[in-house]
Amino acid sequence: MKKLKVGVVGIGLDTYWTQFDQLLNHLQSYQNTIAANMQQEEIDIINVGIIDNMDKALIAKTKMIVEEVDIIFLYVSTYALSSTILPLVQQLNKFVVILNIQPASRIDIDRLNSLPDRKDRTGMWLEYCQACAVPELCSVFNRANIRYDIVSGYMQDEGTWLEIKQYLNAAKTKKGLQCSTFGILGHYYNGMLDVYTDVTRQQATFGSNFKMLEMCEVKKYRDEVEESELDNKIVEFSDVFDVSKECDSYEVKRAAQTSVALDRLIEDNDLAGLAYYYEGTSGNEYENIVTSVIAGNTLLTAKGIPVAGECEVKNLIAMKILSLLGAGGSFAEFYALDFDKDIVMLGHDGPAHVAIAEERVGLVPLPIYHGKPGKGLSIQMTVRHGPVTLLSVVESNDGVFLLIAQGESVAGKILQTGNTNSCYKFPISAKEFINSWSKAGPSHHCAIGVGHCRETIEKLAQLLSIPVKNIC
Repeated sequence: MKKLKVGVVGIGLDTYWTQFDQLLNHLQSYQNTIAANMQQEEIDIINVGIIDNMDKALIAKTKMIVEEVDIIFLYVSTYALSSTILPLVQQLNKFVVILNIQPASRIDIDRLNSLPDRKDRTGMWLEYCQACAVPELCSVFNRANIRYDIVSGYMQDEGTWLEIKQYLNAAKTKKGLQCSTFGILGHYYNGMLDVYTDVTRQQATFGSNFKMLEMCEVKKYRDEVEESELDNKIVEFSDVFDVSKECDSYEVKRAAQTSVALDRLIEDNDLAGLAYYYEGTSGNEYENIVTSVIAGNTLLTAKGIPVAGECEVKNLIAMKILSLLGAGGSFAEFYALDFDKDIVMLGHDGPAHVAIAEERVGLVPLPIYHGKPGKGLSIQMTVRHGPVTLLSVVESNDGVFLLIAQGESVAGKILQTGNTNSCYKFPISAKEFINSWSKAGPSHHCAIGVGHCRETIEKLAQLLSIPVKNIC
């Protein structure tokens, strides 16, 4: 993934600089502080300074075009003319975050009034004059169809920096999606109409690339697995999973061989994620592969390469979003309600996300994959107790939108069925939750991440120009 290019541009009014000696220096210092606080390892900050006339705007625009900025943070240093910035943001055509950030929480009016020179009082006041220009900018941006949002606050306010960080994380996630190639292996689970999707629409929405893959490619890699690779993968299983003593050594080797093949598939096709499903006729060569993928796919998911079963492409994207946000992103579906304890239960007999487990993840044998052919190994896991976010990519008649809900993973009795079973509570009742979530029109799968990510996901939706619906 390429680094996120963040353009930081300030605006001011050049008429002020000759009138108030230190004003420009102070405003530049504030802007440099903002840019420094935005710096992260995965980000390149392109700070073009304060733009106060059309000539400087042209220079700044050229620099940001050359640098290929992904998002613009517009610092309103003091009152500034909207005519200075409109041509720049129009031609760059990037989302703009207007920074309405004061030097402090309030003007020290007593100190300002104590200054003997009224000119000095005006100069200090102009350092706090951000709010004067914000309505003007919004009025012009609205009429010019510029996509933007506002962060209002002050330098010492933690909430201000949190909001900026959320926008940076949202922009990094959007960039990550645009840099991602997702593989589609096999076909949809036959008859799951909710899972079927318009891949072209998904690519147009998220900017990701999709690649259709063949089962024979996986078989080729699997046939080429060397004994040393097999041994190393079995060791990795032991390192990552609590391998049940009930697991037959044959099944462990079968899963390990497939896992090595999946690693090759991901590497050779430069994939950032994979959606898969396959059946074929009973006893076919590929059945041996598809019934032994869960362990390997779980390892890939834990490494930031999410794998979605039943060829659920939409949920693959949801998992990738949570992965890019550092929240995990585990594959799940609703399967029961506990009306006595007001709990919603989710799980799935497929790939899980090891990094968000409450305890060490179990690798257990399943004598039958319910609703699917064959038998093999599966994952027994509970999502870590605490705040969680559920995310679904929904395809409606009007387009694509994000569906989110924040809740808690809570302790409770869990079915030992070789699934990623967990209990969840939400701010609304279990009955109200399942009704509201279902009526929004998602597929029956969703992605689960740890922590509350709603505000960042909402900002991601803004950057993608798609709606977002919050159930809770």
